[in-house]
Amino acid sequence: MAEMRRDFANREELIAYLREQFPRAAAVCDDVPAEPLGGRRAAEERLRAARLRDYAATRNFLDGAVTRLSPYIRYGVLSLAEVKEYALANTRTRDEVEKFINELGWRDYFQRVYVEIGDDIWEDQEEYKTGFGAHEYAEALPDDIRAGQTGVAFIDDQIKALYQTGYLHNHARMWLAAYVVHWRRVRWQAGAAWFLEHLLDGDPASNNLSWQWVASTFSTKPYYYNLENVLKYTGDRYQGDPAAFGHQAFVGSYETIARRLFPRIDLSFDAEPRGKRR
Repeated sequence: MAEMRRDFANREELIAYLREQFPRAAAVCDDVPAEPLGGRRAAEERLRAARLRDYAATRNFLDGAVTRLSPYIRYGVLSLAEVKEYALANTRTRDEVEKFINELGWRDYFQRVYVEIGDDIWEDQEEYKTGFGAHEYAEALPDDIRAGQTGVAFIDDQIKALYQTGYLHNHARMWLAAYVVHWRRVRWQAGAAWFLEHLLDGDPASNNLSWQWVASTFSTKPYYYNLENVLKYTGDRYQGDPAAFGHQAFVGSYETIARRLFPRIDLSFDAEPRGKRR
């Protein structure tokens, strides 16, 4: 096999070359190149631009101060250790970056689990805690979800963003995963495989174990949410009549939503179900 070219005048020339070399892959991709630039220089610029002091307070909002470092960490351009050391060296106190470093710890933990269990990352680590058995979940992702035509505005918008950018905010990943598994009762493996087809930062460790966390096969109870949660973290883009956005299935308290989704069990209800970054 001939050695791949490495010298290109610009990014457009590189993209054209890759399309020529990998026509089958190009045929199933859209014509919008991913926004993140590759390479060490781009990774360092992204790290320097991170608003680490604002991260903890705003990270759950879709327009919050997330770092977008995940693709560089995923492919080893940046190590978890150097990102942690940079954060500690560039903030006034450790408390300012405690939450950010905690999230780096989750990524490290998922990788260690992956090393331990290997391909079993695709198997249910525990039973579902939803009142349903694994056999009661569909094996395949429904066509309307794959097409981004569910009729649920915030779900379809995030599917479109996934396809166009190769990235999703963590909260959007959790909403999508919970919608697939709990509202549509599809096995988490179908959703996890779908994400890995499109996410630039996708890796089986963080991706699969996070889907299992949402599903409840790697956690003590399922993750779910209601419309109030969506509206809180998306600003004013979905304010208005829920019917106009296809959001009726998400209206109600957490207790109401839980009874609707999990009628066979009695969950303990907090003001909001527990959550963490994927």
